[in-house]
Amino acid sequence: MNRSPSLDSRFLNRELSWIEFNFRVMEQAEDATLPPLERLKFAAITATNADEFFMVRVGGLKPLQRAGVAHPDPAGMTPAEQLAAVSERMHELVARQHACLRKDIEPLLRKGGIRRLRLDELNAAQMRHVESQFHNFLFPVLSPVAVSLEDEFPLLAGLGLALHVRLAPAAAGAGPRHALVAVPKNVPRFLALPGESGFAYVLLEEVIRAQVGHLFPGVEVLDCAAFRITRNADMSVREDLAGDLLDQMREVLTERRESECVRLEIEKRASKESQAFLRAALQVDDADVYAVPGPLDLGAFFRLAGLPGTDALKAGNWSPQAVPEAPPTEPVFDTLKRGSLLLHHPYESYDPVLRLVQEAADDPNTLAIKQVLYRVSDNSPVVAALMRAAERGVHVTALVELKARFDEARNIDWADALARAGAQVIYGVKGYKTHAKICVVVRREPGGVVRYVHYGTGNYNEKSARIYSDISFMTCEEDYGADASVFFNTITGYSQLSKFRRVEAAPLGIRPRLRELIEAEAERCREGEPSGIDAKMNSLADPELIEALYEASRAGVKIRLNVRGICCLRPGVKGLSENIEVRSIVDRHLEHARIFRFHNGGDPKLFISSADWMPRNLDRRIELMVPVEGRENADKLDWILKTCLADTAQSWRLRSDGSYERRRPDARHPLLRAQQAFQLRAESRAEAAGRQAPVFEPQRPAEPRKSS
Repeated sequence: MNRSPSLDSRFLNRELSWIEFNFRVMEQAEDATLPPLERLKFAAITATNADEFFMVRVGGLKPLQRAGVAHPDPAGMTPAEQLAAVSERMHELVARQHACLRKDIEPLLRKGGIRRLRLDELNAAQMRHVESQFHNFLFPVLSPVAVSLEDEFPLLAGLGLALHVRLAPAAAGAGPRHALVAVPKNVPRFLALPGESGFAYVLLEEVIRAQVGHLFPGVEVLDCAAFRITRNADMSVREDLAGDLLDQMREVLTERRESECVRLEIEKRASKESQAFLRAALQVDDADVYAVPGPLDLGAFFRLAGLPGTDALKAGNWSPQAVPEAPPTEPVFDTLKRGSLLLHHPYESYDPVLRLVQEAADDPNTLAIKQVLYRVSDNSPVVAALMRAAERGVHVTALVELKARFDEARNIDWADALARAGAQVIYGVKGYKTHAKICVVVRREPGGVVRYVHYGTGNYNEKSARIYSDISFMTCEEDYGADASVFFNTITGYSQLSKFRRVEAAPLGIRPRLRELIEAEAERCREGEPSGIDAKMNSLADPELIEALYEASRAGVKIRLNVRGICCLRPGVKGLSENIEVRSIVDRHLEHARIFRFHNGGDPKLFISSADWMPRNLDRRIELMVPVEGRENADKLDWILKTCLADTAQSWRLRSDGSYERRRPDARHPLLRAQQAFQLRAESRAEAAGRQAPVFEPQRPAEPRKSS
């Protein structure tokens, strides 16, 4: 029996809260005011989000269910109850995904020249093209595999497409035979068709299905259906065991390829016999079978959003803007000597962050570069700069987090490359994931050694920096530099954490500091003084901090939270959380910045952080929380946070029962789209800087040399 968390519970269930976030993303796909490729992008995001959710969260609950664990989560739900509720909601989401694709998005794309065609819609020339592609390119690659329930089932790649083929019996009275055909991953999923304006295509699995008889000559094909499996990826290394972490991570990657199936997606057109066979062969519960009324792997459709010549079907271009305080013609070091810099990505360019590392790599005065790498791009300019620096003798220390989920293989390769270049490479910290975003450049200058530091909320990935909304804080102030040195000395050696001057680090300092700040606001309110807490984060699930917020609410503190995804706090409950409001923004950029503001008696304390308010971030990860001081930067950060909280165009309000309602403008709260406001501000500042009259400086002859 499915059971949602009781309204008597003080907490909302984490897994169901995440699913509600994905439904909010789905509402963007259903928004008729958006252009069709933008809507398709959001539908694809819901699919890739769901893939990761099943691999990690459902993958983690399954073993608990099998073991009969009945211990409830903070919301009062056992693992079995959570899985039942998850299955019910995820089936609803799949139905909405494909209804939206079929009824809304694809008809609009067809009008715009992007057409997915069935094989019976092809003309003779197009059919010849498809047949030619199959025989010349696909047939030599495909390898059908006979399968049965009596023999060991072949190892199928997680999230890979395959076809199940049901064949006629070999003899009278025998049962049907079964075979599998894996769809190649290195062949484009969307096969372009000739003779059409725009972009017309058929799906690769449709081509194989139509020609599948060629793989089984002389045998009748009874049924052929595409399917896709999701494997459990919730695995970790035993760092208490002896052995090299690099080797252990390679073993984890191997284990994932062979782990249990936690979800079976299969075309709805598949016969009952085919479904039953795959369920039995893969040992999948009925609740984990998703009969999909459309193409599998909607995440792949994200590629269509980048088709050239389709601007009319896309959202308008928001390009990152130059930052007037950091002109590209000026070395970043000179910029930071004038004052600290706070950047808001992707509205403001990520270029100053890249240039900090790149200029340092080539600067003869650079003594050392130290950086934490959690997720970087495939062809990372940051890693390239670190390798270049190491090769020319700069002391480079790179902490490459090998345990960054789904980036393990890439990070292993980067770690190897950096080590070969001569960098000192650290594979993370034993027992913890290092999630902090920090880079420090140590430079020799006439006045002595100066440390230039970047603290951020996002990864050192120039590609995601154009998609994710994040904060960068860059400075050469002594206290921040000293704290950076303490941080790296602690995580690269054996020393215990020394006292920081300004920043706080998890797992030791962030939780108690946040408790202290929350309790201070509660005490001020009890004493009749002004108080308030505003915070922005991706997830809020930590019971201890939620209880502290509840206590502050009972004291009368007004608390405004902007939580993008998971929120286990139940707002608006009388006597518990009636002074707490929770909003969530879902817009074209992924909200990723963590910003915390405490009223502090009228002298606000503002922080950025790499950490969400979750047990894993506060207790099991290396994280940083950094105060942003100085009037100009603090005011800018304050404005960013307040603008997010004031959004009435793309924000949702969390109800006490865990559901969300779309926020609408009214007389008291006019229409405001926060992300658009950020983009317009960045554009206006860049434009104003561009209009400034140039300052002309004459080139003067050099002083004549004195003869010796």
